[in-house]
Order: sequence, then structure tokens, then C-alpha cells
Amino acid sequence: MTADPRYHRGPMAQAQSPESSLIHARGLTKRFGDFTAVDAIDFDVAPGEAFGFLGPNGAGKTSTMRMIGCVSPKTEGTLTVLGMEPATYGPLIRARIGVVPQEDTLDQEMTVRDNLVIYGRYFNLPRAEARRRADQLLDFVQLTERAESSVEPLSGGMKRRLTIARSLINEPSLLLLDEPTTGLDPQARHLLWDRLYRLKQRGTTLVLTTHYMDEAEQLCDRLVVMDKARIVAGGSPRELIDQYSSREVLELRFASDIVESLDGQLEQLLDGRAERVERLPDRVLVYAADGEAAAVAVHAAGLRPESSLVRRSTLEDVFLRLTGRSLIE
Repeated sequence: MTADPRYHRGPMAQAQSPESSLIHARGLTKRFGDFTAVDAIDFDVAPGEAFGFLGPNGAGKTSTMRMIGCVSPKTEGTLTVLGMEPATYGPLIRARIGVVPQEDTLDQEMTVRDNLVIYGRYFNLPRAEARRRADQLLDFVQLTERAESSVEPLSGGMKRRLTIARSLINEPSLLLLDEPTTGLDPQARHLLWDRLYRLKQRGTTLVLTTHYMDEAEQLCDRLVVMDKARIVAGGSPRELIDQYSSREVLELRFASDIVESLDGQLEQLLDGRAERVERLPDRVLVYAADGEAAAVAVHAAGLRPESSLVRRSTLEDVFLRLTGRSLIE
């Protein structure tokens, strides 16, 4: 599917001027030889908001973040960060932002506290100030009791929290997070979400990439959906769900041979109760204003699914509608 013109070149992309945006991009493009990783995207990030790039692996999210973080030059287009062009003012920008990369780059041999203190020295913080900030940040990410521990035995969730603490040592106004909770268990993810929400309450601007729909819904005020290097839609999570999906979704699971025989027939059997029917390898999704009524119609037609579930629409459904595939593929 082609990019949504209302967002890609439309009013939403033009809602803010470069002067009022913390990040301003127009026609932003990144190529590696003949391969286009980011294809002429437009977006703005306002001070104090949480902005997300949602999409599968390979969509162009990380390449975009690397351009914002001034570690990868743009190929074409316009990009300003904190009102400055990365090509000219890269060092100044990097001094004022925090970055949480996909992979933790902590020093395994140092203590938890020293990982913060030594990192603070890169920003020319006096040692006493670096230690003061380190202790505050360890309290913020709930790692005070592990301050003198080495990093190696920490759990994955603890390491991610320490990485976030390290990214805050220079008190940035803009924090970039690339897939911040990938690989974490649900409890660790929710704790990390809580810390990020608290940062936003303090006025820190968050820009994150994720392929987790629930993460985007929890954290983002606005987001863009990326697929194949382009932006295909944008808005708040609620706006995207309202625009591209139905109020409810009925999930039906049949034996594989039955699913194949149902291709194109469910719409007729549902007699107008479904807005759209999507067939996936493992289930059939029926998009409807009233999922229970659709389930009754399925049974009334003589079909007996192995299981059925009525739920609210999510960003996963939005992405399926826009790209024809799951967010986690």
C-alpha cells in the first residue's frame, strides 16, 4: 500500500514549523548504495510529547533514529534536531540528547554506579556531580541496591533500566529509544513503561521505535506507521484505530482445511454484520461494530470454530489493514 498522502505530504506533517518542533523532517531519505532504507518521510516532534515509529523489522525505523541521533548522515531532504542541522552541529546535538540503543553497551566489568559516573565524564561533568546524578538516577530506575554490583549478573530488565539511567546522565531534553523493551518479560516491560511515563511527566521528549503495538498504545501521544521505508499513516493511537479499523474484532480459529474453504464466503454468511474479513494462516479476523452479533451470525450459519474471541481493535489491526501483514512478522 502506498503512503497515506494526508500524512506523508498533508496537513499533519505541516502542522508545526521548524522553529516550534524539537525534530523537523521533510523528504528525509537514507540510502545505502542502491538500497533505500528511508524514503522521503515527513514528520515533526513537539517538545514534551512521546512520539513513536511503529513498524516491523526492516521498515526504516532504526535508520531514521540514527539520522536523528547524528550518527548517520541523511542522503536527501531536510532534518533539524533541537533547531540545528545534524551535519553542521552534530556534536552540539549529541551533547543535549540521550540515546538508548537496541543493544545494551554497558561495561560488564564495572559496577552499576561506575557505568553512570564514567559515562558522565564524557559530558565533562565533574566527578562529584556525576556521582550525585548517578545516585539520583539509580534511585529513579530502582537500582540503588545494586549500585556496587557488577553489570554482568544483572537481569535483562535491570540492564535496560541501567542503560536508560546512563542515557539521562547529561539531563537531556530529548531521549531516543530504539526498541527499548525487546526481549524483556512482561513484568520488566511494565516497569520500564512506568519509568518512561514518569520521564514524560517531567517534560522529557521521548522518541521511540517499537514493533510492539501495546507499547505504542501505552507510551505514544502520536506515532507514524512505517512499512518498506515509508510512512503509511500517522496520528494518535486512538485516531489510527478509529480510522483504519472497526470498533471490535471477532477472532475465529478453524481447522486449516475449513479456513481454506471459507475464502470469500464469510462476508456473505455474515449478512452485512462485518465491515471486513481478514484471513490469516492461523485464524480469521472479522472486523465489526458488534463482535458478539457477528459471532452469533457465524454460528447461525452452521459454522463451528474451534475457538472464538471478541476484543477491541488494536494497532495490530491497523498495521494489518495498512500493510497486509502482522506487526511481529
